[in-house]
Amino acid sequence: MTPDSTATVVGLTKKTEYLVRQLILPVEEQHGGNAHDLPDDVRRALQTAARTAGVFAPQVGAAFGGLGLNMHDRAPIFEASGYSLFGPVAQNCAAPDEGNMHLMERLASPDQQRRYLRPLAAGRIRSCFAMTEPVPGEGFDPSVLNTTAERTSGGWVINGRKWFVTGADGSAFAIVVARTSGEPDSRSGATMFLVDADSPGLRIRPDRETHRATVFARESELIFENLEVSDDMVLGEVDRGFDYAQTRLWNTRLTNCMRWLGSARRAADIAVTRAASQSSAGRRLGDLGMVQQLIADNEIDIAASRGLVERACLLLDAGEPSAQATSIAKTFVAEAVGRVVDRSLQICSAPGYSEDAPLSWLYREVRLFRIDDGPLETQRWAIARRALRMADERAS
Repeated sequence: MTPDSTATVVGLTKKTEYLVRQLILPVEEQHGGNAHDLPDDVRRALQTAARTAGVFAPQVGAAFGGLGLNMHDRAPIFEASGYSLFGPVAQNCAAPDEGNMHLMERLASPDQQRRYLRPLAAGRIRSCFAMTEPVPGEGFDPSVLNTTAERTSGGWVINGRKWFVTGADGSAFAIVVARTSGEPDSRSGATMFLVDADSPGLRIRPDRETHRATVFARESELIFENLEVSDDMVLGEVDRGFDYAQTRLWNTRLTNCMRWLGSARRAADIAVTRAASQSSAGRRLGDLGMVQQLIADNEIDIAASRGLVERACLLLDAGEPSAQATSIAKTFVAEAVGRVVDRSLQICSAPGYSEDAPLSWLYREVRLFRIDDGPLETQRWAIARRALRMADERAS
């Protein structure tokens, strides 16, 4: 990183911090930290403010109206944005849109970018990513797909079901992962399709209520019944969907870590403020050794998390193998963020857990982070397998 680029990132981070604290936090408080029923004109107003501040869409290339920052440079800005649950919405870097933009910049044809990526990057529309399936599908694993896309003379016909699709209700389009060859359990033969939300043969049932309140609408079920799409709606190459899903996953794991570190920083700040201003049994709370240990452990978890995220980002930006680094970062950060919020709740006691308190909102959200792209046990299994494979390679 050059001195000029460092100064640019520092400046953008400070602008984001100012925007979040002066404008976005009051809006979050007004709506109880819940974006499910947030009016779209509020979303647009927040995005206009971010655009005016010069911090809109930091992850999107300049050709599509963004700042074009690489993974390493966007990390402190995403963390500053995540200090508020509404920050990523304002900067148009929230899930699932952020991951879809990343994917479409790399894979979409010029016409697809014109029709879908440009309005998405500008915040004029929203999108969703449809991969997770109910039983007998296999949750977050795109290698076990029961949704199928069969080739026809005019293109493809999609049949199947997806569920827990984040933000589908009100989205303009979905990126749908469907099997185009092979059998379930085969780690090939998946293809990604762009599907307009108003396509005949698609039903959206927004009936999955979860605790993820920072996204618009709710978790929805998507039902495909002989839905027809043309060949020009294939995203990337046919049968390469599993590879693309992994690429998207490595990116979004880290951007999730960045945003949730903002939540951890906010929780730790709330706890320190409480400890410095409150007293117990005639002593300032912050003078108690037990409280100081909780505060110190929060700072250690945040610092260690940043280091793991930075290392994984550098590998991704350099085009080096990064699956192990991103898995390690996601696994550690997901649990570290939870620990920070939990410790902060202990310091703040009952007032911190009341329904209208920010710590309660943060606790509600960060618990879901631990299962956001699959159980952490599954990720630990993958980490161990890679470590054993590398040991075998060294031995040979």
